[in-house]
Amino acid sequence: MGERETWTTEEFGSSHEGAVGVLLADGTVPASVFFDTGSGSGGQSVSQWSVYDGGLAHGPRAAALRAVCSCGWNGPEHKLDWNEIGERKLTEAAGGTADACTEDWDTHTAEVEQSAIPLPETVTALLAQLHEEIEKLAKTSPLAAVRAARRLEVTAGQVGYWPAHDARQDTTAEQAAAALGLDETAARKLMARFGRWSPYR
Repeated sequence: MGERETWTTEEFGSSHEGAVGVLLADGTVPASVFFDTGSGSGGQSVSQWSVYDGGLAHGPRAAALRAVCSCGWNGPEHKLDWNEIGERKLTEAAGGTADACTEDWDTHTAEVEQSAIPLPETVTALLAQLHEEIEKLAKTSPLAAVRAARRLEVTAGQVGYWPAHDARQDTTAEQAAAALGLDETAARKLMARFGRWSPYR
């Protein structure tokens, strides 16, 4: 897939990388559009939704936009009315439609978060409080905030070691991925980092 604007969340990263996807009138997903730079060193493949305006230099005309996610999820279709769009640039005419796709993906990631293994309220509250306290500290002493973040990093490594080993023995890769809201590769790497083993063994 060519270059396009994508979105991620801090927690789920590339496991749930979202973007605005394009559908043609026949329901198919168009190929990336190749832009020749004319410099003799090749060009660039782009799949940003706004290039699919049917223009001579661009891709075929988009019939609908929808949110897509790297996990395979697709959002609802939002039809484009070309009679209304007319001669306007697609970026301008369909910006609101693209924003609706972003909102659909936000709903998707919220559902992923809800389906992940829940944390006790006490842990969630403590993490939120710690986040807030370090942000406050950063306003008066940035270096102290960095040290606090480093201590938090060390603590995470310490408290995550044995749970990672226990989870490795007690769950399958598929179960771990579902519980963490990640794909299996990302879950395996996360467990390996905390458990201090190679993710490739």
